[in-house]
Amino acid sequence: MKNTHPLTKTYSFPTIAPSILAADYTRLGAEITSCTDAGISWIHCDVMDGHFVPNISYGPLIVEAARRAAPEAFLDVHLMIYNPGLYLSSFAKAGANLISVHPEADPHIHRTLGAIKELGLYCGVAINPGTPLTQIEELLPEIDLVCVMSVNPGFGGQKFIPSALQKIQRLIMWRKEMGLDFLIEIDGGVGLNNVQQVSQAGTDVLVAGSSVFGAQDRAERLQKLFQKAIIGSSDFA
Repeated sequence: MKNTHPLTKTYSFPTIAPSILAADYTRLGAEITSCTDAGISWIHCDVMDGHFVPNISYGPLIVEAARRAAPEAFLDVHLMIYNPGLYLSSFAKAGANLISVHPEADPHIHRTLGAIKELGLYCGVAINPGTPLTQIEELLPEIDLVCVMSVNPGFGGQKFIPSALQKIQRLIMWRKEMGLDFLIEIDGGVGLNNVQQVSQAGTDVLVAGSSVFGAQDRAERLQKLFQKAIIGSSDFA
């Protein structure tokens, strides 16, 4: 059973969401445009603080630059940071459409999710590979998206963790049983070798970084990812 979230009225799912973490920042605008010109409507922004995850990426200024490069795109901002509530308004002003936060990094996540919605944005939760789904079960009625990490966050180009697919399937079961419509996203290690399998599991948003920005022919790579995702989605249906 496919999701019926309000965003499905504007966007088609499954969708590929290139993560600009893997982009060339010396030409970020051109990198993003190469994706939107190929039909991409979602851009994924991975924000890391060097504390919650062992890497520092970027902050609101890069998200703002992404918004300028892709004024019509849906900016999916994933905050891998402690105390995310302190920075929500900055990312909202930068142009985020959706902000996802980690329960592992925020003891007051319910309040943070409410604050995201008060800013007029969609809200999501993201969970690490070692985090059980039971930690977010009570939050599911409050959110628009669950981001399942299929690598341990911090660095791009890591190997996909297969157990993430079991979480996807369980989330689909919960979504149906609870009568909810949140979207399901997977982030980490998605590429040509597994995108069809990930889509077949029922994933709505497939984040791909190195697989997209490491390709010389960006349009061709995105087309192949889309094709495999659609085939997988048809199998799921």
